[in-house]
Amino acid sequence: MGQRLTEIAQTLRDADKKVQLIYAFNASGKTRLSRAFKDLIDPKTEERPDDQRPKVLYYNAFTEDLFYWDNDLDGDTERKLRIHSNAYTKLALERLGLDRAITTIFQHYTQPYLTPRFNEEYKAKDKDGKDVTVPAFSEVTFSLERGTDTSTGNLKISKGEESNFIWSVFYCLLDQVIGTRNTAELDERETDQFNDLEYIFIDDPVSSLDENHLIQLAVDVADLVGRSDNENGLKFIITTHSPLFFNVLFNELKNKTCYMLSRLDDGTFSLETKNGDSNKSFSYHLYLKQTLEQAIAADKIERYHFTLLRNLYEKTSNFLGYPRWFELLPDDQNLYLNRIIQFTSHSTLSNEAVAEPSPQEKQTVKLLLEHLRNNYSYWQEEAPNG
Repeated sequence: MGQRLTEIAQTLRDADKKVQLIYAFNASGKTRLSRAFKDLIDPKTEERPDDQRPKVLYYNAFTEDLFYWDNDLDGDTERKLRIHSNAYTKLALERLGLDRAITTIFQHYTQPYLTPRFNEEYKAKDKDGKDVTVPAFSEVTFSLERGTDTSTGNLKISKGEESNFIWSVFYCLLDQVIGTRNTAELDERETDQFNDLEYIFIDDPVSSLDENHLIQLAVDVADLVGRSDNENGLKFIITTHSPLFFNVLFNELKNKTCYMLSRLDDGTFSLETKNGDSNKSFSYHLYLKQTLEQAIAADKIERYHFTLLRNLYEKTSNFLGYPRWFELLPDDQNLYLNRIIQFTSHSTLSNEAVAEPSPQEKQTVKLLLEHLRNNYSYWQEEAPNG
């Protein structure tokens, strides 16, 4: 019997460590843990005043949901990334004026000519023809700008670039937090908005990033944490599903505590202390294998197990030097490949969603795991202790 996420949140709080680094597979509860932790440290109550200073600053899927596209379906010209205004965006954009810094960081992660432009307040017509006021910093447009040439405007940027942009907003705010908190005297700080902050919770800021940008992001996160003076009291919790991101942070950060978060079959969770990077401590490929074997034995194969199976094939192919992971599949590659890709698709269209694999598709997981285990000596390794 494992623990509830609220209990794991209490464990993280009671550990009283400057840095806690958590590895977990997708669908293991990382985002829900970040919410449980926030609710534990800084619960929202009816009596809470609107201007109360936060105790937790967090980046997770809810942060990304503050940004959404208006694709101008009628004219197909005025494409904008709209921003839901909340305390997080108001602080970064309106109160602290971080828009220029955000542009610099965003171009650092993408390309120097890809430029975001935040809107000023303006008047517009709503769908009923009534005059409305569009607040400043509620929209972002993107253009490619070279010198005075801004002809390539109103771009719809890629998902990876969008993730980089949202992360850049959080990064600049976090940089401001650390610089401010490093000023020991309260009356000498640029703002008092961060005086009550206790924790920074960063949940998996690596979606849609290639390896180079992922490594750079991990180095930048470690640099921010390193620049946060121990005396200022800030504590950091960082979760990720990426072994590479975890390993870079593991090697860059000093005096951290490492865990592996797992979701158990009964719906509870475990938080296991680990020593070493994902290769030495987590035995990543062996853990994937064990997770799949348990799901097969219990006849509880779900959609995300296909993602784990694909990750297992990818890791094995990389280790053995195969250029493409599907070269390890049995002879009828197309049949198995189509099934795996079907269940590892990130599509959110309702007519493409698959609620549960069929018995035949569940059998596919068993057959492909056995094929990998029986045909490649990679699986003769034993999991190291720790």
